[in-house]
Amino acid sequence: MTAYSSFITDFEPPFSVLKPKVQSAPFVLCSPHSGRIYPRAFLEQSRLDPMTLRKSEDCFVDELFEGAAALGVPLISAQFPRAYLDVNREPYELDPELFADPLPDYANSQSVRVIGGLGTIARIVADGEEIYASRLSVEQALARIDHLYFPFHGALAELIAETKALFGYAVLIDCHSMPSAQMAQSSGPRPDFVIGDRFGVACDPKLTRTLKEALTGSGYDVHLNRPYAGGYITEHYGRPLEGVHAVQIEINRALYLNEARFTPGRGFQRLKADLTRIAGTLFSTLPAALEQRAAAE
Repeated sequence: MTAYSSFITDFEPPFSVLKPKVQSAPFVLCSPHSGRIYPRAFLEQSRLDPMTLRKSEDCFVDELFEGAAALGVPLISAQFPRAYLDVNREPYELDPELFADPLPDYANSQSVRVIGGLGTIARIVADGEEIYASRLSVEQALARIDHLYFPFHGALAELIAETKALFGYAVLIDCHSMPSAQMAQSSGPRPDFVIGDRFGVACDPKLTRTLKEALTGSGYDVHLNRPYAGGYITEHYGRPLEGVHAVQIEINRALYLNEARFTPGRGFQRLKADLTRIAGTLFSTLPAALEQRAAAE
């Protein structure tokens, strides 16, 4: 047991899984950034107050999809916050500027995400403010990865494997939210949803098209792959030729969140109901379409 094990005990277990007694559709829901347990030791290390740290959090996304999960599919959600550890990254995307000692040779210190300050152990929160008052030890980073990152991905991989074994294939929906403020390079306001399928690589295009049509049919403005094409989870698990499809959904926080107070907004229940209804349609119609395509191939 390392000197940093006390940091980890705040997350026992490090994730939650809502799992139906009988799974009714070949879908797995994942909410990797909705964790909202902030360890006291982490807060003491940070130069930021707790509310500022929450800017990186996909607030209540796990709760938005609970209704969809209740229809008979599993939902896995991280308990730890993204500012503490980001499982939507490679396991060792580590920023040398963040650590007091040299990184191991196997660390990826040159990815675009690391350079931007948002590696596996983030250096900044979503709006660019530095998280830590001083540099961390590599030992602490590896403890977080060993005790939180790998168990989360182990459980997610198991849910996908179980689903594929039951139905012959699996569809992973990776659930996220995005700030409502437009990006500097954007020419207009953010859409309501961004669907990311790694530009068609991570899933059957019929899945992306059906999901987009379901959302637009409910009155939402939906973009594909820009500005979010899908992160590590979508890229890593999306293997359509192997029977695993993955798609990322980004939800505009203005639809459901008071972004100043990090509390559910007026639209929370409506959006949750819409997502549950859309999921029901998706769960009942899409599997047959994908099965027909697989049979044709």
